[in-house]
Amino acid sequence: MLDIEARERIIVAIDCGREEALDLAGSLRGHASWLKVGMTLYYAEGPSIVREFKDRGFKVFLDLKFHDIPHQVRGAARSAALAGADLLSVHGCGGAAMLAAARNGVDEASQTSGLERARLVAITVLTSMDQAALAQVGVEDPVAEQAARLALLASSNGIDGIVCSPQEARSMRELLGEDALIVTPGVRPAGAELGDQSRVATPAAAIDAGASHLVIGRPITSASDSVAAYEAIVAELTAAQS
Repeated sequence: MLDIEARERIIVAIDCGREEALDLAGSLRGHASWLKVGMTLYYAEGPSIVREFKDRGFKVFLDLKFHDIPHQVRGAARSAALAGADLLSVHGCGGAAMLAAARNGVDEASQTSGLERARLVAITVLTSMDQAALAQVGVEDPVAEQAARLALLASSNGIDGIVCSPQEARSMRELLGEDALIVTPGVRPAGAELGDQSRVATPAAAIDAGASHLVIGRPITSASDSVAAYEAIVAELTAAQS
């Protein structure tokens, strides 16, 4: 399996306004390696927030979940990669042509900038969705089957990995192999509130199941001491991996 140290596994989700985001980044600087920028922050601040985090030494997961016609997704992926994002998300249900277009976009950005290519992960089934929610949008197959279908579609069209819940991580690792990125939201330290997540696991359990990266937001960002909360998760993962 991918040999990744604990700090490289944790992606801190920064889903707030600019000033709070910069304060959190300042606190976590020198501790965290990765920050996630989602729609709330990106739509308010644009590409500049990615560059500001990069300037502070962070890697950035720009989680905009591209889902549009292939031409638009190609351009969006290219622009996001040129803004400095290290990792981008795209909806697996957008289809083969759209997924391939996303890969073309980040390839073009790398050729233009001369920098390492941004990696791509496909959304399989949102971690806020359960079987009933899937049925409401016309998907009657079990969550695991839908996730596997979209994972294989993404893998065969140049996508580096997937986003899935911790419950699907083990089967996704077996399906996609050792080198695939498997990014899992829905990670909550023992005793933390679930929030709007339906399918969750502790950090150590998610890694043991096959996740390469963990997206963790509120248990860190809403803690009274964000650095202490982050370091406690690092300690948990380090102990579990030793």
